[in-house]
Amino acid sequence: MSDTQASAGMIFEKVHKRFEDVRALWPTSLTIERGEFLTLLGPSGSGKTTLLNIAAGYLAPDGGRILLGGRDITILPPRQRKIGMVFQSYALFPHLDVHENVAYGLRVRRRPEDEIARRVGAALAMVKLDGYARRAIHQLSGGQQQRVALARAMVIEPDLLLMDEPLGALDRQLRKHVQLEIRRLHLSSRRTTIYVTHDQEEALVMSDRIAVMSQGRIEQVGTPAELYRSPCNEFVATFLGESNLLPVKILERRPASVAFCVAGYERVWQVANHTELPEADEATLLVRPEDFSLAASEEPGVAGTVAETVYLGELTAVRVRLAGGHEVWMRQMKLSAIKADDQVRLRWDPSSVRLLETTRETDKTGGSKP
Repeated sequence: MSDTQASAGMIFEKVHKRFEDVRALWPTSLTIERGEFLTLLGPSGSGKTTLLNIAAGYLAPDGGRILLGGRDITILPPRQRKIGMVFQSYALFPHLDVHENVAYGLRVRRRPEDEIARRVGAALAMVKLDGYARRAIHQLSGGQQQRVALARAMVIEPDLLLMDEPLGALDRQLRKHVQLEIRRLHLSSRRTTIYVTHDQEEALVMSDRIAVMSQGRIEQVGTPAELYRSPCNEFVATFLGESNLLPVKILERRPASVAFCVAGYERVWQVANHTELPEADEATLLVRPEDFSLAASEEPGVAGTVAETVYLGELTAVRVRLAGGHEVWMRQMKLSAIKADDQVRLRWDPSSVRLLETTRETDKTGGSKP
């Protein structure tokens, strides 16, 4: 066993799974560092829950190997893996009070009563439920029940904490609050965590790193900033954050930059050559809505007509129909004076945009709504 294997939190080595004729997970390799909060992000059917259930031991892989702290756990049953699990449904025992729900895992492990009392008290304090120990589960709000489930998973001091869309049943405001609470708990405990969600905002707020999944494969792994600013393909660009995708023609490749023109325009632009593009004449330009700005009269820009404005409080989102036929969204502060049918010219900072390999036909609208 290598030093890397021993020091890592969890390692998947070419793990794969098939359900009859459906390939749920292609051979997948992934390393989660000790103490890291890694999120598996993707749409339904992307393989993220399959990978989580394999980590938990609820599913046996068809092949590959799983290491936890350097220990091979591929064939171990869940009870021998020393993991904590938080489900979307919370899976609390309605006939037990808060204290006994949290104490359940310790009682199964036959811990002494004084140790159970001490550790349950510490776990409830950690999730800010002091004084709730003897409350019935039905007396708690959804957010409080979710925190009881989190305390129950953490009280056994697992080597690995797994969470399967645990905030899905909460309303938006409460979900945002609990996101920050979970992040705070992680920063204080630094317990290795794998979190599953399809909510991109949740992933961006909570994660040290994110693994974006699609059709049983990991498309890209990186920090939230890396994935947002440097997506490897169109799928990652559109799934993580709002995107404007414009078809471009490559005119010239230079050692440090690429010259191109946007479809429907003669103007030549340049962008740093920060991605490996194939030897093709076509590519896709990614411009985030906040990276568009209005061009001054003397600046180069792309002409268009305002089609719609959406007030978002401190921001205004503007849909612009470009002269070349595509539509894009821009999102800026203090654009309240802009109205439908206004003629505008848009520009972008070359350092903020990215050229991607064109993997499928780009939507004619060019962008996703705010």
